[in-house]
Amino acid sequence: MALRVWLAPSWARQYPDTPAPPAERPLMLHTARNERSSAQLAVRLEEDRPQPVQVRAQGPEGWQVRVRRVGYVPVRHHNWPVSADPLETERPGHLPGYVPDPLFEEDALILFPGETHAFWLTLQPPEGAAPGDYTIALTVEMAGETAARRELAIRLYDVALERRRDFHFTHWFYVDALIDWYRTDLFDARFWEILPRYLRDLAEHGADTVYVPVFTPPLDGVKRPSQLLKVARRGAGEYAFDWSDVRRYVRLAQECGLTHFEWCHLFTQWGARYALRVYEGQGREEVLLWPPETPATSETYRAFLAQFLPALKRFIEEEGIADRSFFHLSDEPHGEAQRATYGAARALLRELAPWMRVMDALTEIAFAREGLTDVPIPSISVAPQFAQEGIPCWCYYCCEPRGPYLNWLLDTPLPKVAMHGFLFYRWPFQGFLHWGYNYWYKRATRQLLDPFCEQDGLAWHEGWAYGDTFRVYPGPEGPVDSIRWEVFAEAMQDYTLLQTLSIAREDALLAPIVSFAEFPKEASWREEARKKLLMRR
Repeated sequence: MALRVWLAPSWARQYPDTPAPPAERPLMLHTARNERSSAQLAVRLEEDRPQPVQVRAQGPEGWQVRVRRVGYVPVRHHNWPVSADPLETERPGHLPGYVPDPLFEEDALILFPGETHAFWLTLQPPEGAAPGDYTIALTVEMAGETAARRELAIRLYDVALERRRDFHFTHWFYVDALIDWYRTDLFDARFWEILPRYLRDLAEHGADTVYVPVFTPPLDGVKRPSQLLKVARRGAGEYAFDWSDVRRYVRLAQECGLTHFEWCHLFTQWGARYALRVYEGQGREEVLLWPPETPATSETYRAFLAQFLPALKRFIEEEGIADRSFFHLSDEPHGEAQRATYGAARALLRELAPWMRVMDALTEIAFAREGLTDVPIPSISVAPQFAQEGIPCWCYYCCEPRGPYLNWLLDTPLPKVAMHGFLFYRWPFQGFLHWGYNYWYKRATRQLLDPFCEQDGLAWHEGWAYGDTFRVYPGPEGPVDSIRWEVFAEAMQDYTLLQTLSIAREDALLAPIVSFAEFPKEASWREEARKKLLMRR
């Protein structure tokens, strides 16, 4: 037959040149009763004329079945280091080329001869679904006629995932990217129309924490002003604050399913050397309240913080989110000199806001040992060491480590991406932070890029990686999810499954997980581990 059709698991990317399997194999998904799962339906045409193809899916009564077309993005290089081991680097030697990643809300395409394309199937059982075996009926139509039928089997086990506890995760959300991409007039009606679609997307993928740009985030260069807090001068060294947009943002986030709030860093990146850039009003005219080189512990900034921090405390208490707020001082401090400036800024905050506990991404354990940060967020390359010393912490990665380490780049094999949940559970971390939910800019500039064409901030040669800068693409009216984002969300369900079943971190099942570099990377290991867990109850 000219049209080849086959089912594929979510962890197997289907490239334009992926051949049809010699023999089709049935696919069964094994899930908890309330777990979201996914698979792919791939199609390939061998004849010499393009044909319109459409996929229709029908699940049992009450099931939600979502069909999306898998799109391709051009990736110019492999991310180095490149391993010859396909468990470490996806298809070594096959880039530059097209990589499947964005998921478009489309169930049809024009299928060209000699090309493979796939449709992403997202499945959600109804509330209260009984354990048992279910079938999703799939029909492929070509030129308006039924060309193929397939069945996707799902086995629901008598396990219902509980709400995840005591493990947060956040992906830094850039409202400046929304302002620029959707051409809003700062926080106008269009902005507030687009914003909840992204907030809901975060929550639907397991995030519980969102970054709050009460001030323009001091991250990666001088960013477009995106300051939610309206600030006005009231005489020399006196300020008035209007929290209305901050309040709207916080309440909207909660309506969208997010529960915790990560407040903007209060000092500049890499060591807290300078005061934050704070604008008059919300920054429309980019008029700063003080020069950019104002020292972090200057009297000018001290006077401002002495007024802002009590106002922040009143706000979060009035909103009932004081116990659900996280605070940052300065991102990624390192080295002796930065430890000194970071320490001075920490001392200032202790004086002005003794109630505030801070957390920051950092790698040097000395910051934690000396008590300079209350909750460190070390790189996964060293995070287990923090845990072994009994230091309460989160973990993170940013651009690196790579090679054998856990990551979710565009050439990271998806079975590795799918291991996030198991690895996070292996140690008593309190959360995970990643810097790039929707960073659609050239590195350290305000130059907006087309994420469908550029995925490295135009900085691959400077150490940035293809696929590190964002999880979602900008659609006409909201986010376009990626395969990597979907697989990560499934991985976080693994964490919840382990927690729901009260699995000990010393359980023999988890013994093969030695570090964030040494862990099972075959898809079969995770599949078998999940089956064993689902059958424990």
